[in-house]
Amino acid sequence: MDLRRTPEEGSSPVEELKRAIKFLELMGFKEVRLPEGVVERAFDPIEELEKVKEEAQKCCKCRLCKTRHNVVFGEGDPQTNLMFVGEAPGEQEDLQGRPFVGRAGQLLSKFLNLYGVTRDQIYITNVLKCRPPNNRDPAPDEIEACYPFLEKQIELISPKVILCLGAFAARTILNLPERTPISRIRGKEHKTTIGGVEVTVIPTFHPAYLLRNRRGEPEFQKDLELALRLAGFLK
Repeated sequence: MDLRRTPEEGSSPVEELKRAIKFLELMGFKEVRLPEGVVERAFDPIEELEKVKEEAQKCCKCRLCKTRHNVVFGEGDPQTNLMFVGEAPGEQEDLQGRPFVGRAGQLLSKFLNLYGVTRDQIYITNVLKCRPPNNRDPAPDEIEACYPFLEKQIELISPKVILCLGAFAARTILNLPERTPISRIRGKEHKTTIGGVEVTVIPTFHPAYLLRNRRGEPEFQKDLELALRLAGFLK
């Protein structure tokens, strides 16, 4: 490995730093110590997240780029321990370029406020960054095209807990069979690794489902409370 060579295209400073350390380990160095703060100077997750957002906004990897008004990347605290992942943007999200701003999002904010938590304390995004026409279900090739953006978001934010809002998000993140019902997996803690990040995933109902079936609210609130507790928002 030639440490003098130019960095690989698309590699981040921290990836180059890890490669250099690996090289030194192969050369027989058993311990490599870096000056305090060098990793932080080489790698700013907030800056890197903004780069991924810019890439997503220009994405034309699937048919949804032809019908979208806006790419809905995600928003919130990029240093939070808790990440919410939904299915795809709806009509209002597509128009405003922000996730969960319609009726379902308002209901989600209402539940968060019950625990004294606001949207800007967590990070909210979707599996798909563009709205499927007429809010149809995401297609497998659309999920495949968009998933790398979600994986990179998880890698950079590095949450302790992901609350999956709805079956599509849960199936995608946990790599479950296509027709796995949310009722079978909701409320359970699933340990997995995504983008090199070890995370606890908790599937629950999508807030849009609760608008149609209010009987699911107690279970949703229970799942939300579990996620908030595991992420350190509640004692």
